[in-house]
Amino acid sequence: MNGLSKESVTWLDLDEDAEGQRVDNFLLRILKGVPKAHVYRILRSGEVRVNSRRADPTLRLHAGDRVRVPPIRISPPSAPPAPGGARVMPRVLHEDDALLVIDKPAGLAVHGGSGISHGVIERLRAERPELRFLELVHRLDRETSGVLLLAKRRSALTRMHEQIRNGTTGKRYTVLVKGRWTTPVRTIREALRKEATADGDRRVSVDQDGKPAITTFRLKRPLGDFTLLEADLKTGRTHQIRVHLAHAGYPIAGDDKYGDFALNRDLTRQGLKRMFLHAARFECDHPIRGDRIAFEAPLPRELAAFIATLDVSHSVRTA
Repeated sequence: MNGLSKESVTWLDLDEDAEGQRVDNFLLRILKGVPKAHVYRILRSGEVRVNSRRADPTLRLHAGDRVRVPPIRISPPSAPPAPGGARVMPRVLHEDDALLVIDKPAGLAVHGGSGISHGVIERLRAERPELRFLELVHRLDRETSGVLLLAKRRSALTRMHEQIRNGTTGKRYTVLVKGRWTTPVRTIREALRKEATADGDRRVSVDQDGKPAITTFRLKRPLGDFTLLEADLKTGRTHQIRVHLAHAGYPIAGDDKYGDFALNRDLTRQGLKRMFLHAARFECDHPIRGDRIAFEAPLPRELAAFIATLDVSHSVRTA
């Protein structure tokens, strides 16, 4: 969608990447640097036309539609600053014509908002201006590292979301918890309810009136007073792994929202300065080709190093 003019009317002929998208969201995506209020102003005034007709903001677009965009001043995009702790662009694990898969570092939000000016999606769009379409397939908490998928075509995004809704994707996490977990495999089925706190934060709790949530945990390694687990998400609720584990009595090491706060202070002094939750693997059907694919991100160095200190400590105690 390059070539937008600030001097004259621009006509855009849409392809499949615009299929099913609302015209207001389409304009907000292509008119980067234009205030949201101004985008809605030109819609209400009738200056935006789809196939020569006035366009309501909720109108759904289709491949082959022709969109009239009035002359508009667009601020040149500026390179967003790197958030604290994330000075380099995330490592690319895989890229093709439909998907961009990255290894997101901890401390980097997936999108701006809630006091965060720029996240993964904003940084990648600024870094890759040649990509006409780039959207998050799913999300990770800011403090969670690991595999994150983005779609480069709207058709790919739609098909990936369909797989996620149908439960045909596989998401596996590596997590360190407080306590000695002895069951080889355990599935937690506890409904979760999400609420906004007075300061605008999100808080999730186990509530029988909440949305169904299922997580299967597998024992990987006991590490003294801690246990390394693999978490297999069957549903994708906000903070699902964190809340399920805290409710079961095994809070995640370093979790500053649902964890053991006194323990977290000790862990910080021992070198663990983040939550020990890592999205290690994402499995799905390729949204265009249809073949089964999987992406893996190795355990970050800081987490591997902390496990090494636990190994040494455990060996000393048992010697």
